Parts: sequence; C-alpha cells; structure tokens
Amino acid sequence: MKKHRLLCTPRILHRIWGGMVFLPLGVLLAGCMAPTPAQAEFVLGTVCSINLYKQGSPAIYSEIFSRLREIEAAMSTNLTDTDIDTINKNAGIGPVPVHEAVIDVLERAIQYAELSGGAFDPTVGPLVRLWGIGTDHATVPEEADILAALSRINWRDMVIDRNAGTVLLRKPGMALDLGAIAKGYAADEVVRIIKQAKIPGAIIDLGGNVFAYGEKASGKPGSPTESWRIGIQNPVEERGTYIGILSVRNKSIVTSGVYERYLEADGMRYHHILSTENGYPIDNGLFSVTIVADHSIDADALSTTVFTLGYEKGRALIESLHTTAGNTIEAIFVFHDRSIRLTEGALPMFTLSSSAYQIAR
Repeated sequence: MKKHRLLCTPRILHRIWGGMVFLPLGVLLAGCMAPTPAQAEFVLGTVCSINLYKQGSPAIYSEIFSRLREIEAAMSTNLTDTDIDTINKNAGIGPVPVHEAVIDVLERAIQYAELSGGAFDPTVGPLVRLWGIGTDHATVPEEADILAALSRINWRDMVIDRNAGTVLLRKPGMALDLGAIAKGYAADEVVRIIKQAKIPGAIIDLGGNVFAYGEKASGKPGSPTESWRIGIQNPVEERGTYIGILSVRNKSIVTSGVYERYLEADGMRYHHILSTENGYPIDNGLFSVTIVADHSIDADALSTTVFTLGYEKGRALIESLHTTAGNTIEAIFVFHDRSIRLTEGALPMFTLSSSAYQIAR
C-alpha cells in the first residue's frame, strides 16, 4: 500500500461547546507542503489550526483569530453571557438582541430543520444537556426525563425577528445548541478573510471542520499546483489510520461518526448523535458520514443531518440539494459491515486505501 505523509495534527484534549472530551479528527490531512508551521489557538472550544504557508503574516493570522473569538463570544453555549447563553436564559421570557451573525446561522439552521423534518434541530440543547455525553456528568437518563427534554425541543418555537435583531424561544426550558453548525460558519469566515488577503492556498482546521482552500503548491519550481489530499479516519482503528483519500480543491470536509464521543454504561455504548424523535442515540448501521461541500456551514450541518436521517433518506437529501439548488455537495457513508457508499460526485474524488473496506456499488 502506498504510504501518504500526513499534515500532522496533535491529539487534542479539547472542550467542545458542551463539555470536555477527547475528539479525534474525523478527517486527517494528507500531502504536506513545505514544513511551514501553522498557527494554532484555543478558541471555539477547541484547538483551531490555520496554515497559510508562505503567504501567512502576523497581521492576517491576528485578523483570523480575532474573528474566531468574536464568533465564540456570540455563539458558544459553554461560555456565559454569549448571545446563545442569553437566549437560553430568557427562554419563555422574552426576545433577546443578538449579533447579525447569530441570526444568519440560526436562519440556516432552520433551513436544515425544515429540509430534514426536524432531524436537525438547533433547539436540541435540553437533550444534549440531559445525556451530557463528553462531559464528566454523562449518564443514561431516565425515560421520563428524556420525554420531558423532547417536549422542549421544537425549532418552530424559535422566533427570529431580523428587523428587530432579536431571537425568542417561546417555551421555558428550551435551549439552543449550535455545536452542529457554528464551526462551519466560522470556517467560512476564515475563508472570506483569506480570499480578501489574496492568499492562494491554505488549510483551515477548526477542531475537525476542515477547509482545503485553493491549491497546494507542488514544491517543485515550474510544476503545476496540485489538489489537497484529505484522509478519512478509519472508525475502528487508532487516530491517524484512514480508510481512503479525498483529492479536493476549495472544499470543506466534515465527518460525523458514532465512534468519537460516547458513554459506556451497563455493558452498552451510547454515542453522542441523538435522535430528536425518541431521545436516544441514532442506531442505523452507520459508522460515519463525511460531507464534502463548497461551504463549511453546509458540510457541518449536513454531516449531522444526513447521519441522523440514515443512508436512504440522507442520500436522497444530498442528491436533491445537488440537483435542485446547484450546490456541489457530496457524501461518503461508512457502514458497520465495512462497506462504503458514495454519492456519484464523490466517486472521482475518493481513493480507497484500506483493504478492510470495500466500495459498494
């Protein structure tokens, strides 16, 4: 098997927006350029790494991380007095003035809630808090508590007034959680800054939300540029072991899987992707779903949405978005039986590298 060099990302103990967890990357970056060090900071509840290679400068890095801190200060559920924290504290009380970016993200979240019939729901906060998976108070809840949490989850009970710049949660006990979409928005903001600076190529890694921007220099004078190669993590092996390589340019890659965060109790393993229908972890035969998209906010939201919907409904959603909206969005599904299924547009991007898996036609 041909070996690929990886753009190394350290094993990170990081705090996701709901608590402290070990979270291996869903994708591993392959095909390094020159050994120019990336700049990394702890922000958005994780270690965010940006590599602008030879085009980087202290001023650009400073602008990028300042913007990421602004997003965290508005959208984190883990910090106090953020827009999202204030909305949650005022659930059932009254509307809360928020930053325009929060409204932008919530409106996109509503779009995915509508498309998925509520499988994606930004008001899932009560259920996430109840299970606490990835925190030091993780537990299997009582059935009555799950039912109570589900009664407070409904994206239709969120009222956004763009003219007034406010957000209201109608019922007491409701709570927003943007953990499945906000980092995607943040990655797109980094891309915006990079484009304005006319930087030709960069790797953005916001705790596993990866954007391979532009083209990778070949390292040889006069040689053409190359695609970035992104390795997809093997769900049953240690970090850094991958099942295949994606060759991409100007794409975001985000993976949602059952093997990253979980609770073990009474001989059972409960992962962190929870159903808004029954309140329990999704069980649909999938190890993971990887989304490849032009915009990271779409890749982020859809990785969770499609996993939650399952293969048939999830694939149908991806294909409907691709054909009706003109979006370039593709998906890779990895199943418990070690089979891999890809949407049509993902096939030419993907090269299988593990003999333990096979592509199902």
